[in-house]
Amino acid sequence: MPSFSHRFDPTSLREYDIRGVVGKTLSGEDAFAIGRVFGSIVSRKGGAKVAVGYDGRLSSPMLEEKLVAGLVASGMEVIRIGCAPTPMLYFAAYHFGTDGAVMVTGSHNPPDYNGFKSMIGKKPFFGADIQNLGKMAAEGDVVEEAQGSSRQEDIAEQYVARLMQDYDGGERKLKVVWDPGNGSGAEITKMLAARLPGEHFVINGEIDGRFPAHHPDPTVAKNLEQIIAEVAKQGADLGIAFDGDADRIGVVDDKGNIFFGDQLMVVLARDVLKSKPGGTIIADVKASQVLFDEIAKAGGTPMMWKTGHSLIKSKMAETGAPLAGEMSGHIFFADKWYGFDDAPYSAVRLLGIVARMSEKLSAVRDAMPKVINTPELRFDCAEDRKFKVVAEVKDRLAAEGAKVQDVDGVRVLTDDGWWLLRASNTQAVLVARAEAKTEEGLERLKAGIARQLEASGLAAPDFSGENAGH
Repeated sequence: MPSFSHRFDPTSLREYDIRGVVGKTLSGEDAFAIGRVFGSIVSRKGGAKVAVGYDGRLSSPMLEEKLVAGLVASGMEVIRIGCAPTPMLYFAAYHFGTDGAVMVTGSHNPPDYNGFKSMIGKKPFFGADIQNLGKMAAEGDVVEEAQGSSRQEDIAEQYVARLMQDYDGGERKLKVVWDPGNGSGAEITKMLAARLPGEHFVINGEIDGRFPAHHPDPTVAKNLEQIIAEVAKQGADLGIAFDGDADRIGVVDDKGNIFFGDQLMVVLARDVLKSKPGGTIIADVKASQVLFDEIAKAGGTPMMWKTGHSLIKSKMAETGAPLAGEMSGHIFFADKWYGFDDAPYSAVRLLGIVARMSEKLSAVRDAMPKVINTPELRFDCAEDRKFKVVAEVKDRLAAEGAKVQDVDGVRVLTDDGWWLLRASNTQAVLVARAEAKTEEGLERLKAGIARQLEASGLAAPDFSGENAGH
């Protein structure tokens, strides 16, 4: 029998990361096993150096300690950057030239969750890599135990200095409200606010893994109510919010309107394309048609791709795209930056653009083509059924001669607009969305989704939520 063997709760091995409920589906033993196996994978690739960071959750220091012990037992030289936003760990991997990196984070999940996001070399570690890690742990397939080392490195100053290097807004003094949501990006937010020109107001600026003010997910409108109120109170030019580990951004304009991920991408893409004419700009299948049209209008090459930060990062590297983004607020700059999702960096670039504008951010939003869309609709569908349902829908649509984009699920184009149905890679749910130019058109699109779901034996989704005007 191998001296090391470990079985993970199968629900914790996700598509993009390892994640679970601490004390139920995720434990310190799991963290040690991840370190032991991941260290073995790095070692067998000829590497020896791994960077590690952790978020502000109450369970993170314990999990980080066990993870490091596993890495050290595999002979790794571990560089520990402490409590930090996930993008700062990615930055550390470049800064120190490591062979891999592991972040302990529950991202925007509830406080009792935690998890691990990894990169091997400079590439995301996901999908089959994660399943293989689970298999190696169960089989005890690890390198001989060795004695590695670990050391603490504080790189917050270097990270913030590098962020500031790409601020191009001159000395114009903007008024900005920041909400890091008590997440691990809070200290970096305060450091940035102190260095950028203008007046800056930071709310929820203490790292607190209980998230006392609101859940740290800026894609949910309810979680932006506090920053919207503060923008109004301060008469600010805009508000910027981060999720729990600051790899996703949320933005509100000077009038307190939410700038959705695809609207933010319009602003960023126009700017990037000035210096990268014809550049490929990638967005996920949930993004508005307005974004793809506006990229083309600004002289870029729009590309629709699969939802998921690891999948987008891989596609960017393959196509040489200078910019990519998701509806969820993951924004990836390869223009001047490293191609990973980094909310503080995206904030710096956005502030530079706003500072150079002659108009308010709300005026830019108001000038965008108007469409009406549903929020993202999620509804339960058994794990072993979700992909089959999408395949059934695709087959029926093909038989009907419908116009379909099938990059990720089905995105159906009609005279009214489009609707999307895809299987989530991380949960036992199907995800639907629809967008039209008129309310009547939207109703017809929603009816199309309902009809297809019912044909596959599922109840139609609840469309009673408010439609969001873009």
